[in-house]
Amino acid sequence: MQPPDKSSLPLVFTAPRRGKPPVHWADLDPAARRTAVEQAGHRAYRARQISAHYFEGLRSDPDTWTDLPAGVRSELASAFMPPLLTSVRELTCDDGDTVKNLWRLHDGALVESVLMRYPDRVTMCVSSQAGCGMACPFCATGQGGLQRNMSTAEIVEQVVDGARKLAHGHFGDDEPGAAPRVSNVVFMGMGEPLANYKAVVGALRQLTTPKPDGLGMSARGITVSTVGLVPRIHQLSEEGLPVTLALSLHAPDDELRDELVPVNTRWNVDEVVDAAWEYARTTRRRVSIEYILIRDVNDQPQRAEQLAKVLKRRGSWGWVHVNLIPLNPTPGSRWTASRRRDEDEFVRRLQARGVPVTVRDTRGREIDGACGQLAAGSADVDASVTAPPARALV
Repeated sequence: MQPPDKSSLPLVFTAPRRGKPPVHWADLDPAARRTAVEQAGHRAYRARQISAHYFEGLRSDPDTWTDLPAGVRSELASAFMPPLLTSVRELTCDDGDTVKNLWRLHDGALVESVLMRYPDRVTMCVSSQAGCGMACPFCATGQGGLQRNMSTAEIVEQVVDGARKLAHGHFGDDEPGAAPRVSNVVFMGMGEPLANYKAVVGALRQLTTPKPDGLGMSARGITVSTVGLVPRIHQLSEEGLPVTLALSLHAPDDELRDELVPVNTRWNVDEVVDAAWEYARTTRRRVSIEYILIRDVNDQPQRAEQLAKVLKRRGSWGWVHVNLIPLNPTPGSRWTASRRRDEDEFVRRLQARGVPVTVRDTRGREIDGACGQLAAGSADVDASVTAPPARALV
C-alpha cells in the first residue's frame, strides 16, 4: 500500500472576508423583492413580472420584458440584475454533451461549473465557494485553498446560465420547442457546500420555489455533497428541503480517512455516518456514500468489507447507496485510479454484503471537468476557448 500524501494545507472553515458581490434578484425572497421594487418607486406587482422574466422566461435582456413600460426596463435590470459571472472560457467534450465554464466573479475570483447532457436528463454541477478549505490531498480544488464564499445569486446564476443555453439553442441540435431543461443540480463543484451554509440553503430555496418566483425544480433532483460537517448535516435535515445528501467518505477507517479527508480529525467515520443515517431517517431520502477509488490506497478487498460493515451496522432499510468514483488525474499527483480488477472486486464485495453500489460514469475528464479536477487556476485564463472534440467517456 502506498502511504497517502498528507495535505500541507490547514483546514479552513471560515472563508476569508472579501468585498461582497452586488445584491441580485436571486438573493432576495419574494417578499424582499416586492419591498425592493416599492422602494425603487414602482408598484409591488412589478416584482412578480421581473421574476417571471428571470426564472421562467430566462430572459436576461430587458428589451424583451415587453409587459413592463419601456422607460423602466433598463432601470430595473440595472438595479436588480447586476452581472455576477463573467465568462472566461468554455470547454466541451463528449461530442458537446459536457460543457465546462470558467467564470470570473466581481472581485476576480475564478470558479467553474459543468453542464452534462444525458439521454434522460441534464445535470448542472455547480460551485459554492471559490476554492475549498477542506484540504483533501487528492482533490485539485482542495489543494488550491479557499478564497471566499459565493453568494446565493452567484450559485443560482450558474444554473440559470445552463438553463438559458438549453432554452435558447446554444447546443444547436435540439428540436424546436423540445429543448431539454436542467433537471438535476449537484453541489459537487468547487467548495464545501455546508461550509457556506446560508448561501447554499438560500440557493436551494431559489431552485425549488415554484415558478415564477423560483426555478421550480424538484428537491429530489438536487444533491448536496459534503465531506462531513456533522452539525450542518443535522441542520440541513431540519430545513424541509428533501434534497439528496452525498457524503464524501473515501475510507471506512479513521486512520486512512484522517489522511484522505482531513476533516475526519474533527468528526470521525462513526460520527459522519451516524449523521448521514439520521439525515436519511429524518428526510426519508437515501444518502449517497461517495468513495473515490485510489489504486493501492483505499481499494483493497478488506476495505470493501469494512465499508459494508460500517454501513450495514446502521440497518438495511434502504437508507444508503455507495457511489464509487474512479480517481481522476490532477496535476502533480502520484496517485491514479484503481485497476479494473480491483474496482470489480470492490463492487462484488459490497454487493455480496447487500450494499447497493454503482460506479460513476466519469464525464469531462479530458477538459478537467470531472470529480476532483475543478481548480480554476490562473493558467486557465490563457487557455483556448474550445477544446478539441473528445471521445465519450465510459
